[in-house]
Amino acid sequence: MKLIDTLKFSFLAIGTMLFYTACSTDDKSTAVVKTDTGKAKSGNPFSFYKSIEIKPGYHFEVVSWGKGVDTVGGYLILMSDSIKNNYKSLSDERKGIITDAWNMDLDNDGNPELYIQYVVRKNVNDLNVYEFSGNSFNKISFPGLSSNLKKGYQGNDKFFVKNGDLFRSVPVVTIDSGKTTTLIKTLQYRLSGNSFSTSEVKE
Repeated sequence: MKLIDTLKFSFLAIGTMLFYTACSTDDKSTAVVKTDTGKAKSGNPFSFYKSIEIKPGYHFEVVSWGKGVDTVGGYLILMSDSIKNNYKSLSDERKGIITDAWNMDLDNDGNPELYIQYVVRKNVNDLNVYEFSGNSFNKISFPGLSSNLKKGYQGNDKFFVKNGDLFRSVPVVTIDSGKTTTLIKTLQYRLSGNSFSTSEVKE
């Protein structure tokens, strides 16, 4: 009987040890699963990005970033010429929200110009223009509206490209005898010697 009792006690002890070991293993597995599900996802730090190809292997990238106020931040222009193994960059501060970017050669000198459109405030648009020439970026001053157009200007203007030329449609509000009228003025921009000139397109 003593031998039987001893065997029973041994089996009971072994069973108890196996039970506690299994419980301990389950607890550890559960802890690992909880840790995996707690990982945070990283967000996109760039508020604007666009790649502009001039020709195969030669392209520009425009990147805008900033935290806090949307209208304050910075932007980068990256030039990559993989054929010539040449890479350049330009950084600048911005006070506005970049909405678009494109390239042109408005003066037909063979050097690409980069046009960066941004919203200055609410519905007011403007452009920053850079020419890439002599292996460097050169900023070209973009003209504002004339004093006559500013009188009735309330924003909602649009830049557009047509047949290789740059235009801007500008709504102008006039009030005559209590009657409000909105006229759409169309401006054409020309570039010569890194200087813009503006003319109104007559219908």
